[in-house]
Amino acid sequence: QVQLVESGGGLVQPGGSLSLSCAASGFTFSRYFMRWYRQVPGKEREWVAGISDGGSNVYYADSVKGRFTISRDNAKNQVYLQMNTLKPDDTAVYYCNVLILTNDYWGQGTQVTVSS
Repeated sequence: QVQLVESGGGLVQPGGSLSLSCAASGFTFSRYFMRWYRQVPGKEREWVAGISDGGSNVYYADSVKGRFTISRDNAKNQVYLQMNTLKPDDTAVYYCNVLILTNDYWGQGTQVTVSS
């Protein structure tokens, strides 16, 4: 079955960096567009970034453009999110996501807290 497992979250000071990873299994990873989302309690889940199956096309929400970088390693079945110049507003649970046919799959999420 499809599994997505995020890791790498934590507590970081404003202006700091974190690198998130998402390990995928149960599907042919190299054939699918992958996405990162984030969610704050009480708010809707927000799309953050996406990357095409081969990794050549990447897309970002305006709120993270220029600070976050999405990448993938198809040999390792992993997708990454490098987050730089973090702000308190980036505090959220971060999820990776894949849409296969009409089914959305999510990991359990990893908490990122940006605070001094």
